[in-house]
Amino acid sequence: MPTAAPLLCPPAIRAYLGGSFDPIHQGHLQMAQAVYATLQRWHAPQQTVSVSLLPNARSPFKDESSAPSHRLAMIRQAIMGTTIEVSELELWQTPPVYSIDSVRTLRERYPHDCLIFIMGMDSARTLDKWREGLALVNHVHLWIFDRSLETTDRAYTGSIDAYELSKALPKPLQSRIVPEVTSLLTPWKTGKGMIYIDPRPIPAMSSTRVREALSDPDSASQNAPSILHRRVYQYIIEHQLYSAGKFR
Repeated sequence: MPTAAPLLCPPAIRAYLGGSFDPIHQGHLQMAQAVYATLQRWHAPQQTVSVSLLPNARSPFKDESSAPSHRLAMIRQAIMGTTIEVSELELWQTPPVYSIDSVRTLRERYPHDCLIFIMGMDSARTLDKWREGLALVNHVHLWIFDRSLETTDRAYTGSIDAYELSKALPKPLQSRIVPEVTSLLTPWKTGKGMIYIDPRPIPAMSSTRVREALSDPDSASQNAPSILHRRVYQYIIEHQLYSAGKFR
C-alpha cells in the first residue's frame, strides 16, 4: 500500500464527477468514493483533497430533466455524512452548459491545482462528439471507470483490462493514458492533461434505467433499495418524482 505522495505536489487536488444526477444513484457514489479513497492514500500532508459532484443545468443530450432544486436536494441527501461534496458551478446556468466551459472556469479559478474530471468509459469513448470534448485534457486530467459490469454481478472482485479499454477512446486521446494514478498528481503543465483508467469495475447503472424502474411501482419497490440511497428514495416518494411516462 502506498505510504507517500509524489515529491512534487500541486497545492490541492480537486476531482469532479459531472452528470445530470436525475436521480443520483449508487453508481455515482461508488465512483466518487473510490476516487476519494485513492487520493487519500496519495495526498501530501496538509494538502487539500476534495471530490465533488457537479450537476449540470441540463445535459446537452437531453430535452428534459428534473428541476435543479430537486436534483440538488437528492444529491445532498445522498452525500450527507460522507466526504463527498457538491459544486453548483453549472446547476443554475441557462442550459445547455458544456463541460469544456466548466473546465476552463475551474482552471482559471484554480490555475495551479490538480484538477480531475471523473467519468465512465461510456462517456469517454464519445468525447469526440462533445463540444470541444477532446480539448478537456488541455485543462484537466481524466479519471475513467468502466461501467459495463451488470449490477447483478457485484460479487465480481477482479479488475478490468485497462489496455483493452483504452482502445475505445478517441485516437487523439490514447497517447495521454498513464498507468498509475500518481501521474495525475504532479504540478499542472498547461495543456498536458493525462488520462488514468481505473482497473476497478463499477456496476452498470444509469439514471435513465433508474427512472424507468421508478415509473413501475412493482419494479421500484424491488430494485430501489439496491440502486438508490434510502433518503433519496424517500425524497422521490415524498415529492412524487418520475411518474410513469414523464420521461418517455
